[in-house]
Amino acid sequence: MTKRYGCDESELAHYTCYKTSHKLAIDGRLDRPAWQEAPKSRRFVDLVSGVPGLLETRMASLWDDEYLYVAFWVSEPNVQARLAERDQLVWTENDVEIFIGGEDCYYEFQINALGTIYEVFYIWQDALKKGSRFDLPEFDLRERRVDVIGGFQDGMRYGKDPRGPRWAFMDWDLPGLRAGAQVQGTLNDASDVDEGWTAEIAFPWHGLRHLAGSRPVPPRDGDIWRMDFSRFELLENCGVTVEPHPGWALNKHGVYDSHIPGCFSFVHFSGLDAGEIAILPGEESDPGRSKNLKK
Repeated sequence: MTKRYGCDESELAHYTCYKTSHKLAIDGRLDRPAWQEAPKSRRFVDLVSGVPGLLETRMASLWDDEYLYVAFWVSEPNVQARLAERDQLVWTENDVEIFIGGEDCYYEFQINALGTIYEVFYIWQDALKKGSRFDLPEFDLRERRVDVIGGFQDGMRYGKDPRGPRWAFMDWDLPGLRAGAQVQGTLNDASDVDEGWTAEIAFPWHGLRHLAGSRPVPPRDGDIWRMDFSRFELLENCGVTVEPHPGWALNKHGVYDSHIPGCFSFVHFSGLDAGEIAILPGEESDPGRSKNLKK
């Protein structure tokens, strides 16, 4: 029996992603009708222990035939973001993150309050072979900027995941990606108290084809994908940076590691329109929600 790394499947969150008929601007503003209709998730929990996060974080998701949409509401009394160039290491400051699981691969997306994006495409080393579906110029190990996750040089993860290491394509960009962020307060100003910030992302289905593998894109009603939604926070106490940075996610991983596809949450795609679903204030989305239709 293969040893499981991280969480137990019984601890994983389930979220129902409904369709939307609205056209979304993708600028980070979440006060528009589409996101008012989308069910918000529960409050994010500590990545390791599962207790509610110190600061509130929630997500929501929608889809149509062109895009998968994700939104974040991030409570933050002192919004900070200084990294402004694409693919800078925004996880070293404050960010929100999305991991999308695929067949023999997964994708990582991060964004900070400035709207700076960081993204990486990962392929398990045992799957990237000559003649495989990944045998493409964009995944050429000789030509691309590639790192390794879970290899011997990665002391935090080496030997932990039973499947082993994966190739990390650091220069891979998801085609057609759109994203935006908005600050509710004053950025990089500790002299006042901010409300927080919001982020909005649109992943085009055609750009997710490598992740989909044999699955249809866009998905069908009832399809299930695995995704992880998380937040990392740079905190200082008495002039010293708190290490490791606090991490909060939709469900716990049991260990301080986001790179565990087996701990990604279950996202259930529904063909019902979010505007036709009765949402009770503060109620979390779940796969049974589609029974609660407006009369």
